[in-house]
Amino acid sequence: MTGTVSAETLLDLHQAGRLAVDYPSVARLLAPLTGDARLRAGRLLARLDPDEVLREHPDTPTLTVALTGHGTLAMLVPALTAELARHGILLRPHLTDHDSYVFELGDPDSGLYRAQPQITLCVLDPQVVFDRLPVPWTPDQVAQAFQAHLEVVAGLVRTFASANTGTLVLNTLPLPRRFTAQLIDHRSRAALGAIWREANARLLRLAAEHPPVICLDLDPILSDGVAAYDPALSTYAKAHLAPGLLAAYAQEVGHLGRHLTGMTRKCLVVDLDNTVWGGVLGDDGPEGIEVRDSLRGEAFRAFQAVVKQLGSQGVLVAAVSKNDPEPVHAVLREHPGMTLRGDDFVRVVANWRPKHENLRELSATLNLGVDSFVFVDDNPYECGLVSRELPGVTVVPVSEEPSGHVPALLRDGWFDVRELAVEDRGRPAQYRDELARADFLETFESIADYLRELGVRVRLASLTDADVARVSQLTLRTNQFNLTTERLQPAQVRARGADPAQRILTIRSADRFGDNGLVGVILTRRDGDRLHLDNFLLSCRVFARGIEQACLAAVLRAARRDGVSSVLGRYRPTAKNKTVRDLLPRYGFAEIGTDGETVVFQHDLIDLPIHPEHIDLDDGQGGSDQ
Repeated sequence: MTGTVSAETLLDLHQAGRLAVDYPSVARLLAPLTGDARLRAGRLLARLDPDEVLREHPDTPTLTVALTGHGTLAMLVPALTAELARHGILLRPHLTDHDSYVFELGDPDSGLYRAQPQITLCVLDPQVVFDRLPVPWTPDQVAQAFQAHLEVVAGLVRTFASANTGTLVLNTLPLPRRFTAQLIDHRSRAALGAIWREANARLLRLAAEHPPVICLDLDPILSDGVAAYDPALSTYAKAHLAPGLLAAYAQEVGHLGRHLTGMTRKCLVVDLDNTVWGGVLGDDGPEGIEVRDSLRGEAFRAFQAVVKQLGSQGVLVAAVSKNDPEPVHAVLREHPGMTLRGDDFVRVVANWRPKHENLRELSATLNLGVDSFVFVDDNPYECGLVSRELPGVTVVPVSEEPSGHVPALLRDGWFDVRELAVEDRGRPAQYRDELARADFLETFESIADYLRELGVRVRLASLTDADVARVSQLTLRTNQFNLTTERLQPAQVRARGADPAQRILTIRSADRFGDNGLVGVILTRRDGDRLHLDNFLLSCRVFARGIEQACLAAVLRAARRDGVSSVLGRYRPTAKNKTVRDLLPRYGFAEIGTDGETVVFQHDLIDLPIHPEHIDLDDGQGGSDQ
């Protein structure tokens, strides 16, 4: 669908009053829109009442975002509305008054905190420093003013960290030429540049010092040619960041919002011919493909380097290609120009079947939903077919010009996460181990024999500081085996871990093929003689091995041992967690009612589930594994 048709369709839906009813189609309609067209669509969508959409589509993810800063930010709302809607997310904005950020963030009783935003945007601009200066001014006075501003921001960060469990987003301050040009000697200009960059570096370090804070570096956006400043808007509207920069800022926040609502993509699937290398392997042969020793070949090699870089940080990389398998594996193994090798992929699929069928099979093999996939291909027909047959797959079309492959892949930050956990870098190897387990399974006549020989070892332990990032990440990224899909930021994990009435149990597993790492979480809360099972999450990598039964049995045993009379469990159904809808009844919980959309179950702790014989469990609670 072209951008013009999409824009017209959105306008027609708006005029017909059907945007709420047809909201699931909005993301697809926004996909081809860029620039002003996307912003115009955002203005339409910003008029839409989120509650109206939720009445029609209750499972629609929603984010409350507070917007505060030094300048006026009204133009940011439609841009952010559009960026979140592109990912199927509804925005509930809370826009504060002009230049009220110090009061709003500094007072825990302010309207901003009462709105309970999941994300708070404190949008900083250079005027916040230059408004402090006398006329005339010197670079030394800029340094003093910026330092004073940093001290204010640091105080606001401390207040936020103690008063809110959401995420605070700061940004570096651009330095428009209109300020440097006021200094007529180059030494002073250089001094101002150094002062500005050093102060921005201190802003960026606040994120490392305070877990609830993220600081967006605007320099990479500005280096792409985006204007920082619009003279008329700054003068007359007090909008000190140009609309294009706010739109790019909104796009970055959209990536963060997608992650916080559990929609981060996990697997990059690439075509090979004219995507990873130039030419067609079947026609040109290994010696004829372009991958080095030419300008185009270097462009393909640069793309391979980026794919390898993503894979090194836990992104699963797979290939789906219409080719014979033997030549493909030979190129990945032997071609001297290749940066990507066979062990960089969790799976290489080379055959002549339709690619959407291979993607569907790959989804089943990796036990990942197709909405975890980003698919890159140069063939418009293949891209269109995958989009039609598997609309959950994110399709990134690339052209015949290979220098554009890297920007196309990175433009939308599909794999962005808030923080890498230790386990992330080992994820591709763990998935390769998982495929080895699948091959091992095929050698057995029964699942029971397979599980006995697999040698599953499970450790159930209390949360440690080192686990916080990974536990938060599991709540943000796990969709299938997740009883309530409650998303927790690191600060929320820490707060629960520090509450004596609550307990966070981590689940680690290993077997004969290797260590799976931290793969699950159980959150409990003691209330008198009752224990609440607030959530239970398990990575899709370790489904169907009895780990959930062993861990749940251990928790129930410990509850009975500790004098608990009953355990209450909750299940909130979503479109993706049908896997666990019968988990609690399967192990002795009885449904006792509902709480809104949530089904409530109770276990009386009389007949406990048995411990699976094939699992060696260290329950971390002083109990036996049998």
